[in-house]
Amino acid sequence: MTKNEQIIKSFIEAWQRLDPEELAGFFHENGCYHNVPAEPVTGRAAIKEFIQSFTANWMETDWQIVTLMSDGDCVICERIDRTNTQAGAVDLPCCGIFQLENGQIKLWRDYFDMNTYLRALRS
Repeated sequence: MTKNEQIIKSFIEAWQRLDPEELAGFFHENGCYHNVPAEPVTGRAAIKEFIQSFTANWMETDWQIVTLMSDGDCVICERIDRTNTQAGAVDLPCCGIFQLENGQIKLWRDYFDMNTYLRALRS
């Protein structure tokens, strides 16, 4: 496993603790988090706030890595995000594309189907 793959693996594992401060700490000061169904969020402080807002009703989450591979500073992580929220449980297939710079996330684009997430919460 490359150093960049290990950083992303550690980042994925950190989601279990649901600590926005810790998660935002993986990002470059001017990093960008783009949950592709939503608008991009730029800057570590804004990313922390964004994570805090959308995880506020999450009780626990465990992200299972399916595929993790890299080419230089680009890491691709296919995964299943298993999350228990106050509204219900969701198993969400995702694929994240990460660009790293000096060991920090400079850009994270996360691709998933928002309807899969919403349908699970309505069931």
